[in-house]
Order: sequence, then structure tokens, then C-alpha cells
Amino acid sequence: MRILSITTLFICLLSLSTAKSHAQELNCRISINHSQIQGTNTQIFQTLENSLKEFINERKWTNAHYSIIERISCNFSIVVKEYSDDGTFKCELTVQSSRPVFNSNYNTTLLNIKDNSFEFQYMEYDPLEFRDDVIDNNLTAVIAYYAYLIIGIDLDSMGPMGGTEVLRKAENIVNAAQTFGEPGWKAFDDSKNRHAIINDYLSEYMNPIRQFMYDYHRTGLDEMSQNAERGRATIATSLEQLKQAKENQPMSALPEIILEAKKDELLNIFSKGPQQERENVYEILTSISPADINDWEKIKQNAQ
Repeated sequence: MRILSITTLFICLLSLSTAKSHAQELNCRISINHSQIQGTNTQIFQTLENSLKEFINERKWTNAHYSIIERISCNFSIVVKEYSDDGTFKCELTVQSSRPVFNSNYNTTLLNIKDNSFEFQYMEYDPLEFRDDVIDNNLTAVIAYYAYLIIGIDLDSMGPMGGTEVLRKAENIVNAAQTFGEPGWKAFDDSKNRHAIINDYLSEYMNPIRQFMYDYHRTGLDEMSQNAERGRATIATSLEQLKQAKENQPMSALPEIILEAKKDELLNIFSKGPQQERENVYEILTSISPADINDWEKIKQNAQ
């Protein structure tokens, strides 16, 4: 009996170790702000928040193997703007993701998107289900879309065009959702909606932006702990690719979306460095996002 107990314990520990070595991809924090909704039972918002945490964090989104420490940190912040007792929600959704910079305690932002068109039907305790081949629920479709976008962009930052297979899953959701009545999916409705973001990101004309994601992060930021000068110079050069993407598709909002996520980081990186390098960076950033010229001026002013 004792031998059986030891064997059973060993099997349990082995199973636990195996489970941990094949963890899910996302480590996601969910928050639902319902302060604008008055006179209703608030328990439904807590139930939805808990259900979303389970849905996102306990699902295997790809066939890739992630360890616990490799899981991608991300945030889904939901602000409920309107709610009715029939289960209709109208919300704003902010999606953020980050990844650690090698050999440092610093996390760099990869994605920071605000979705103003997050509408869905949900009754308390409704099961959250999703199948790639059947897109029939707007709540889980939107969440799955952003889950794939987060994972795909993270993979792009680790290897050139590394996230293509996963990003195609986000694209498939967009294509299937064209029949939905809810907003946020339609082509040409909005330069920053879900269709526009994935369509632009996967466009052949925007390949420079995907190469930028790799060069900036893997050969730039990840190298700064070893050689700050070389890493900063690589980042400066990588911005040319972002500029090229903007020139290839001038109407795309994607380059500005990426720069918005990187603004504070870029201001910090180029608070020092050679004068010519900073002046070149200022010119590139201003050409991509002229609306932020006051911020980019700080780089130019710092030039010695």
C-alpha cells in the first residue's frame, strides 16, 4: 500500500510538472468598471469579470508550448457605458499587452488599443464558449480576436513575421464577423476598428511594420543591457521601417497606434545619445505622427 501511495504521489507530481510546462499563453488581468450604471444589480458585472478571467486565462489559444514564466502579460479594461436588463452591454474596451526585455526588470508595451465599439449580449451565468470554425457570439469573438492579436504581435517581436499563423486566426474572426450586426467589424467603417487593424497589419504593404516589431524589440531593446549604444542605434534605424509602412499606406492609423504605445519609451531612450541620431529620430517620428510634435520636440531639444 505504501509503494502504491508513493507511486501515486509521483504520478501526480509528474502530471503537475507537465501541466506547468505546457501552460496557457496569456496571463490576463480583467477589470470591469460599471460606475456609470445606476439602479441595477451589480453582481452580474462581477460574474462576467470572473467568467472572462477564466475564459481568457484557462484556454489554450495555440498549439505552442508556454511555460508559466513565458505567459504574456496583458490587461482587458472594460468600462460599461450602457446596460439593460435584457443583457445588452455597450462598453469601451482597452487592451494592453507587454513583454519583458531580456536581461532586465523592464517590461515594454507591445499593444495599447482602445475599442469604443464593444457591444454584446450577456445574461448572468451564460457560458462563454468559442470555436474557431463557428463565430456566433460577439462577446467571445471580440475577446478571441484580441487574444490572437496579442499572441501574434508578441511572436512577431520574438522572430521575424513569427506571429503570422496566429494573426490569421484574428483575421478569420473578422471575416466571419462581417455578418454581425454589432459595430467594430466592418471594413472601411473606421480606420482604427478591428477590421482595419488586422487588415493593415497583415497587408503586404505593411511588412515593414512587422519587421520593425522584431528589429525594435529583439535586436534593439533586448540588446541594450549588453550595449546601450548599439541597442539605441538599432532602435533608431528600425524607426525607418515604421516610416516606410506609413508611406506605403498613408491612410492607415496603425503606425500612429504603435507610436502611441511607445511614446514614453522612445522619449526615455532618446533622452541621450549623439546629436545627429536624435535629430534623425525627431524627423522620422514627426513624419509618422505630426500630431505629437510637441512630444517629439523633447528629443530634438535634448540634442547636444
